[in-house]
Amino acid sequence: MSVVAGNLPLVETFLPASQQEMVEVISRATADSTPIYPIGAGTGLSIGLPSRKQGWGLATTNLTQVIDFPARDMTITVESGITMQALDTELAAQGQRLPIDVPQRATATLGGVVATATSGPRRFGQGTIRDYVIGITAVDGRGVSFKAGGRVVKNVAGYDFCKLLTGSRGSLAVITQLTLKLRPVAEATAFVVCDIGEFEAAEPLMAALGTSRTAPVAIELLAGPEWEHDAALGSITSSIRARLVVGFEGTPPEVDWQKAQLLREWRDLGARETRVVEGSAGDALWSRLAEFPTGDEPALVVKASIQSSAVARFLQTAATLDGKCSLQAHAGNGIVYVKFQEFSAADALNVLVRGLQPAAVKAGGHATVYSCASGIELTHQAVWGPRTSDTALMAAVKKQLDPHGLFNPGLAIFSC
Repeated sequence: MSVVAGNLPLVETFLPASQQEMVEVISRATADSTPIYPIGAGTGLSIGLPSRKQGWGLATTNLTQVIDFPARDMTITVESGITMQALDTELAAQGQRLPIDVPQRATATLGGVVATATSGPRRFGQGTIRDYVIGITAVDGRGVSFKAGGRVVKNVAGYDFCKLLTGSRGSLAVITQLTLKLRPVAEATAFVVCDIGEFEAAEPLMAALGTSRTAPVAIELLAGPEWEHDAALGSITSSIRARLVVGFEGTPPEVDWQKAQLLREWRDLGARETRVVEGSAGDALWSRLAEFPTGDEPALVVKASIQSSAVARFLQTAATLDGKCSLQAHAGNGIVYVKFQEFSAADALNVLVRGLQPAAVKAGGHATVYSCASGIELTHQAVWGPRTSDTALMAAVKKQLDPHGLFNPGLAIFSC
């Protein structure tokens, strides 16, 4: 009987409880040339093209052990199926954390977060998951287990498979164990918020953050219906087009000084309608910022990676395409999410191929489909944009680790 996880064409799903069991399942699949679909919690399965070939699901949710947690070294080694929430609980007992914002944190697995290179607002000040993986164990497409990195922060021997597998979307190997470096839990946090009349008015404020005396951990530019009546940010009037939201973390004196300093700097720049969001309202806002890409069951979400200096203009382009779309930009990093509540395959040409994708290229980057409602058929170009010289290089790397092309066939950018 078929088993379906997301839209995967699964005929059977295995749940190995050890590295050895994982090797045995992949070896059997290799011998039978059976496609393999690695699955964590299934929260990131909407990324990429839908797969067509029937195969086996390979779930990591039974791999949840904490292998080693030397808290004084601020590192931890865990199996890849542990949920982010369970990892948070383990780390919080020692006053530590992995400062990566992840949607659906209660169910998302650490291995899935690494495979999809998930990150959120804090990436501006805290970095991405790629910066925290210092050791990795995985099984390649021949059923061969391999390790890279180690349990110490300074480790430069061999190829950097930690960075190669981060963001590989399960197309190169199945991650089974990870060693992470950690950060202390922040004692205080707060946002400083400024209402923006038009998108271009945000540009001088964001540029000034580059020379500010403050050190933000998040710089967010928000617009559209999803942010119009936010519980922490308040309601948007007809004269407000967007909001610039800057997040700080640290000790209470550090956060107090930075929010007062940024308010002074914005006042000198003529900013209007500024305020501070903190306490429980601030905690709830961090959560909503992290959940934005997956929340509200949108018809289409497009993710663009562009030059940070072009963010305001790209948001203007998206709003022109669809005045009802909601927008979130990790503006300091040039990452933009555009969320459409209404979209059909007939819209793909104008919205994607002739709209957001060339606009992203013009802004020095690219745009891809982050998620699309089931039942809407999209082409390779509509999902990934035009092929580049990097595509052939990525296909060559896959050939080395997955020579039979069994992992996630048809899903990745280098698939036909």
